[in-house]
Amino acid sequence: MLPRGLTGRIVTAFALLAVTILIAVWFSVFVTLRDLERKQTLTRLGDIADGLLTQIRDNIIDTPQRAEIVAYAQRLDAQGIEVYLATADGRMRTLAGAPVDTAPIDVGVARGDVRKGETTIDNERFLYSSMVVRAARVAQALPQSVVFVTADRSAVEAALDLGGAAPFALVMVLVVGTPIAWLLARSVAAPLRRLSGATRRLVSGTPEPLPIEGPTEVRDVTANFNALAGELARVRQYEIDLLANLRHDLRTPLTVIGGFASALADGTASGPSADNAARVIGEEAERLERLVAELGAIERLRTGSDGLHPEQLDASAVIASTVERFGSRAAELGVELTADVPSSGEDDGELSFAADRLAVERILANLVDNALRAAPSPGGHVWMSARRIASDEIGGQAIAISVSDDGAGFPPGAAERAFERFYRADPSRTGTGSGLGLAIVDELVRAHGGSVHAENVAPHGARVSAVFPLLPDPSRPQ
Repeated sequence: MLPRGLTGRIVTAFALLAVTILIAVWFSVFVTLRDLERKQTLTRLGDIADGLLTQIRDNIIDTPQRAEIVAYAQRLDAQGIEVYLATADGRMRTLAGAPVDTAPIDVGVARGDVRKGETTIDNERFLYSSMVVRAARVAQALPQSVVFVTADRSAVEAALDLGGAAPFALVMVLVVGTPIAWLLARSVAAPLRRLSGATRRLVSGTPEPLPIEGPTEVRDVTANFNALAGELARVRQYEIDLLANLRHDLRTPLTVIGGFASALADGTASGPSADNAARVIGEEAERLERLVAELGAIERLRTGSDGLHPEQLDASAVIASTVERFGSRAAELGVELTADVPSSGEDDGELSFAADRLAVERILANLVDNALRAAPSPGGHVWMSARRIASDEIGGQAIAISVSDDGAGFPPGAAERAFERFYRADPSRTGTGSGLGLAIVDELVRAHGGSVHAENVAPHGARVSAVFPLLPDPSRPQ
């Protein structure tokens, strides 16, 4: 069973690899040494056979019990070498002439021929060297060669030679391999342990960014974790800001509603005062309803539950419709609302684009509503315009619809944050608004693959532009 820890698994894998390599090397060296031992043994047997030829006469084998051969065999016996006789057909016999149970061996023909090889006697493996001491001039059944045989101990000798080196090799593997395995395991396990600890801390808070170190895969995981932790920290901070803004935006209407409701209940407000109290309560209730609806609209856009239904629109017609919708309110405020677009038929389709009609109407409604509240009342002006542009940000032709006013404009630094949720840099531009109108504009325009821009205009006032691609592209990265 594998260890549960990563360090243990790496060390175990390293140890198994080292053992496997040692076994492979040991077997390779063993085969080489065994062959060398076999060759050395056969060479020694050949030298012994050569030495015998100088001591015997041509007819020595005619008398197998001849003293020279017996004496030679007795001297070799102490070295583990046995002496046999062989006939011309390779059949082996003892010096006494008894046949030996073995397969025929390879023997030469001419006097002095030496042959070497392997044979099996009584199911045991032997090495031999044969010497022809008498030419084959008589029947093959007569002994003609002397055979020197010794047990094949090449494998045993090779194993003994390697056995002495094995402990040294094992110690070297332990001395060199253990630190390497530990460093390797530590380079992987240490960053993962830090990552595990940081993950646990992520539940209760935002940990500090982890150092990017270790193998490539571990570095990638650490970098992704740091990005995840940073995003989570931003989300948590956003939630904190959102709750703070909600408390702020809800406190005023709730306080007003509670105050006037108490006045109506205890009779403090009566007659015209009661009518005014009821009207104010109704207005504040509507404001709360708008606040809740706007929150839900943004969330539906983010989750994709509010799908777009594009259709071909004409910017001039959409702007004219918006001016007509808000004409009465602008008149009540004493603000002049005008449209700066080509008259019908003059644009020849130049201001045509595909978008969701309801979304575009809501975008323009929010922009005009903000502009009417920002313009001086009475005597202010609000302008709506549309033009065709080449947008590098969108990557092609686009329609830019702008709403401008001659109010106080955005305070320094506020234009860049105008589209954040609940951001209200200047009450003169937001009045009693919730701070969500431009955030909804941003979400709706980006849902079409477009962009929004806020800026101040000279000599005073502000302009907010919604840029739509000619065809909606919701897949474009925002």
